[in-house]
Amino acid sequence: MKLDSNITSELKAKYESIDQDLEVHLEGLLHSKPINYWDYIQTDVLLNLQKPRTDFPDEMVFIMYHQISELLFKMILTEIKQVAENNFGVAEFAEKIMRVSRYFDVLTSSFSIMKDGMSIEQYNQFRTALTPASGFQSAQYRMVEFASTELINLIDKRFRDKVSKDICCNNAFEQLYWQAAGKDYKTGKKTYTLSAFEERYKEEFIRFSKYYEDKNLWSKYKALPKKDRAHKLLVKAMRHYDFTVNVKWVMAHYNTANHYLNIGGKTAEATGGSEWVKYMHPKYQKRIFFPDLWTTQEIQAWGTNI
Repeated sequence: MKLDSNITSELKAKYESIDQDLEVHLEGLLHSKPINYWDYIQTDVLLNLQKPRTDFPDEMVFIMYHQISELLFKMILTEIKQVAENNFGVAEFAEKIMRVSRYFDVLTSSFSIMKDGMSIEQYNQFRTALTPASGFQSAQYRMVEFASTELINLIDKRFRDKVSKDICCNNAFEQLYWQAAGKDYKTGKKTYTLSAFEERYKEEFIRFSKYYEDKNLWSKYKALPKKDRAHKLLVKAMRHYDFTVNVKWVMAHYNTANHYLNIGGKTAEATGGSEWVKYMHPKYQKRIFFPDLWTTQEIQAWGTNI
């Protein structure tokens, strides 16, 4: 195939714009090897990322499932970032929201792998080797929340009515709903699980939430013209995303945890020692990303009758 002169010109212009010599880069291409699927996807790296702490075979299922979930969270953050950095119209905005919802649909349906794909006996043995790690330590999921809504909507329901809607991230951090998974609010004492999580990610979370303070999905939606905010396609997409993340996905997670931790009518502690029932069940925290898109009755019934 003959090299198109337009392509050559465009390549030359591209490299000249960064003070580079096109011929040098073409020579490098001459010596480089062709790309292979396994190199591009980094298959060998992926397949060697699993480091079980026990000899129970089902621990591999547990590890890989969570690794896949983290990859999906990264895909979600990639989509949300596009909304944050662009001024999309109704169609594009709705399309991005539905893309994110589909990722969460996958996450929701995939819990059957966890619920029905591991031995209860094996799980309740290898899980003790995972203490004090906890699923609530997923930093990427916390970032999904920060990028989806305003901080006031992530405040623990017990304190939400007592704080300013303009609360900044530094002040909000101690009252975020997921602190309930690792803090005794009567004494203020934090578990090791929460303390370690904050030590590793708190500064990053604060920077991230500041960046998304006026770029989160809810803020970007509210900045649209009134006519666009009322568009049925977009409202439907926003409501679908909100319900999918904060009810359907959470309940799939909750039911899976209940399957393994409710033994003989007694509820076991999570690996991080959290009160996972009240932390996870949507009827307690009423986590809602886009509250103005729901009626008072819908909010009151959030997470019930499901």
